[in-house]
Amino acid sequence: MSLLLKNGYVVDSANDFEGICDLLIENGVIAKRAENIAESADEVIDCSGKAVIPGICDMHVHFRDPGQTHKEDILTGADAAAAGGVTAAVCMPNTTPPVDNPETVKYILEKAKKSKIKVYPVGCITKGLNGEELCDFEALKKAGCVAVSDDGKPVKNARLMAQALLKAHYAGLRVVSHCEDLDIVNGGIMNSGEVSKELGVKGMSRLSEDISTAREIMLASDLQMPIHICHVSTEASLRAIKCAAERGVMVTCETAPHYFMLTDEKLRSRDADYRMNPPLRTQKDVEAITVGVCAGDIDCIITDHAPHSPKEKADFEKAPNGVIGLETSLAATLTALYHTKKITLAKIVKLMCVNPRRILGISGGSFSEGEAADIAVVDLNEEWKVDPEKFYSKSRNSCFKGMTLKGRVKMTIVDGKIVYTDN
Repeated sequence: MSLLLKNGYVVDSANDFEGICDLLIENGVIAKRAENIAESADEVIDCSGKAVIPGICDMHVHFRDPGQTHKEDILTGADAAAAGGVTAAVCMPNTTPPVDNPETVKYILEKAKKSKIKVYPVGCITKGLNGEELCDFEALKKAGCVAVSDDGKPVKNARLMAQALLKAHYAGLRVVSHCEDLDIVNGGIMNSGEVSKELGVKGMSRLSEDISTAREIMLASDLQMPIHICHVSTEASLRAIKCAAERGVMVTCETAPHYFMLTDEKLRSRDADYRMNPPLRTQKDVEAITVGVCAGDIDCIITDHAPHSPKEKADFEKAPNGVIGLETSLAATLTALYHTKKITLAKIVKLMCVNPRRILGISGGSFSEGEAADIAVVDLNEEWKVDPEKFYSKSRNSCFKGMTLKGRVKMTIVDGKIVYTDN
């Protein structure tokens, strides 16, 4: 089976290429990238006026499978991913049961064989996410995990976290840290500030993230081990990461579109669809995160796709934290950063397609010959209104609902097969 994409604006940041050309795909891989390819193909698609980029790798999603499949499952999560141009999704381990053993990893990978995209499991740092005993990292790596994390229930014991950094590294796994001090959070449900005071609800101090980030950086620095910091949302955390990286600490980090687009002012509506963890912060934080993304201090843009049912999200004060984002992440990033001329399309490709794979050691992210043909075809200028009722995800808790975004995925290809088209 061969496929020829003609006349697209191809952006291959991994190979520093950008321009109008053709892509020939044969047997699921890139066979040729050149102008005016004359070879015949089983199917020819004219991509004139569209951008052609490597498929996005979202290195932080929650597919809720096993155990919480009323919110999402691997197949519906993959459908949502494909609709957003995501061809690789890295799933966090706080499922039911948690991903702390090879058998659960095997379940995920077996079910993922039926999905439209490539699914990569993250294993737990500690057994049962209890923060007491390290998992067998070598066994998790052998089973197919690409990283380890106690996402949502951070490792409280610094000594144990230090051991995890060492053992995970030698097992070939990156430690991915959700930086939060639950004792500081102490039941808070949104950013602690003027809005939380006016609403009369308990706030989450930014110290929770800032102190935890500082600890992880100090551990990585002392041990000379790499660490990846999840969903950075505060100015102080980003400053600490930037300073550490400049002095040679092996620290990388990510953020999500809502942290450079929205503030805690959204919570005035008392709508739990604007509650996530870490929470929406202040305008000052939004500006700092935006600068960090544009300056290269932030390595990746992810979604932290966290589905919850409408019933669960109905009560503002009691609802669980989390928002979905797979079907809006590229469009939101294009809207906020590309169309405002803050950042180039090539940089967005690095942030969403190249860097996540590099950090986790996942193949792909380029149009080199022989590379898997994982591709997103995008209309950069199409405007559309976000309607969660039309999402492929089981859940509807989008913080971009009702917004008009500019940029839409028109086609997603995985291993040379078209898995999504926007009709």
